[in-house]
Amino acid sequence: MEVPSALCLNQRMKHHPLTLLRAFRGIMCLLVLLLTAFMMILYCGFPSAIILRLFSIHYSRKVTSLFFGSWLALWPFVFEKINKTKVIFYGDIVPARERVLLISNHRTEVDWMYLWDLALRKGCLGYIRYILKSSLMKLPVFGWGFYILEFIPVERKWEVDGPKMCHMLSTFKDPRDPLWLVLFPEGTDFSEQKCIRNQKYAAENGLPIMKNVLLPKSKGFSACLEELRGSLDAGFVFFLILCSFAALNN
Repeated sequence: MEVPSALCLNQRMKHHPLTLLRAFRGIMCLLVLLLTAFMMILYCGFPSAIILRLFSIHYSRKVTSLFFGSWLALWPFVFEKINKTKVIFYGDIVPARERVLLISNHRTEVDWMYLWDLALRKGCLGYIRYILKSSLMKLPVFGWGFYILEFIPVERKWEVDGPKMCHMLSTFKDPRDPLWLVLFPEGTDFSEQKCIRNQKYAAENGLPIMKNVLLPKSKGFSACLEELRGSLDAGFVFFLILCSFAALNN
């Protein structure tokens, strides 16, 4: 299968103006997600993630993944149906129900939503775990859900993150628990300014000069492999490419 020529990193994106209708639609979607998240945490999160966990971590994760996987399905629906985002997957088939380490580039601030699109199609939406910056865990309502879903927060300072990250990873070793662990090795979303600074640093330190991605941070990746060695079924690289609808239709 040939990759469409439109799927190139240098494709200029077409930005639509923020109209009153688009703003209203965005606010309504956010309110729906917030309200449903609050109800899910209140009625399902506490009994499944706290009370049941006192008796069995495995069954606590199983029930929590079932409840919150159903709620997370709202995000791909809003993303693809309401926001009219077209998602195309190309490459190796990611097996369903396997324990995998998924490594992705970081093109935008909402890349995790594309991975939710893939996880939904594989029946693993409730089992996906992100390694994300700790400030996101402080978001009202959503941050509480991130804690219940056992996302791993990082400060991007290894002397602080190392022990905490290794401890949390060590709790994911049970082969009975399906796991999609997502890591963004770049550590931040891509921008032209960051790319220029990254290239300058690479040139000064004799490192490869990247054009479409930032230099990866290897310590988190190494920790994932070290802690989960023997309990993962596979590892996959997810490369995100963005282009406009006009480019896709050419």
